[in-house]
Amino acid sequence: MRKLFVIGIGAGDPDQVTVQAIKALRQVAVFFVIGKGSEKQELVDVRTAILAEHADQPYRIVELPDPPRDRGVPAAGADAAYREVVEDWHERRAELLEQAFAETDAVGGILVWGDPSLYDSTLRMVERVLRRGRVDFDYEVIPGITSPQALAAGHRMVLHDIGEPVHVTTGRRLREEGLAAAQSTLVMLDGDCSFTQVPGDDIHIWWGAYLGMPDETLIEGPLRKVEQEIVTRRAELRAAKGWIMDIYLLRHTR
Repeated sequence: MRKLFVIGIGAGDPDQVTVQAIKALRQVAVFFVIGKGSEKQELVDVRTAILAEHADQPYRIVELPDPPRDRGVPAAGADAAYREVVEDWHERRAELLEQAFAETDAVGGILVWGDPSLYDSTLRMVERVLRRGRVDFDYEVIPGITSPQALAAGHRMVLHDIGEPVHVTTGRRLREEGLAAAQSTLVMLDGDCSFTQVPGDDIHIWWGAYLGMPDETLIEGPLRKVEQEIVTRRAELRAAKGWIMDIYLLRHTR
């Protein structure tokens, strides 16, 4: 039976790739990469550097064009419509992987930024291919260093207060639901600086962009004091590089 590895490669630093991931990388003959068309060369270079440093066997890369997705985010309360858009996108992604994987009998691999378990569609896509029943294969998931872990390490802090939970959410959910009082809130996928819409003068923020990369940028402090600094710096970085990946943690102070 053919084999597929889904490999978490960390937030961007080749040194964050685990020994388990390196062992998996070295078994792969074909890496399937779903490009976004607008994917920035720096991200390609990071992925290439990881393979160059850790893969010691001949391999090839098969690039798959990412199918277009309707980016018009539904209004608040339209979760069903949003899910439908994403489900359709996942289905078309699965069709591309199925076709590419069917054309090779070699061991395949998919590299996933961070870890496949957190705000990533790769495992759902792989399961869709299996359910369709046209390609028979087994797959193994290799965990990676997540951006929340990289954020915590960069700021030298713990993601939760003593005995408290951590709520992981998105910028859209933060705007809709607000910030819970008795827990730390980790926010991902926020292109709108939603922290500026959170009321309160007793909130602390730990923010990071390009975690694990040479241009890693960290800002932390009382939210009302540093929020404009983050907004300005984020805009500057995005304009200079053409893309940005960032994450932040919010917590009420006592």
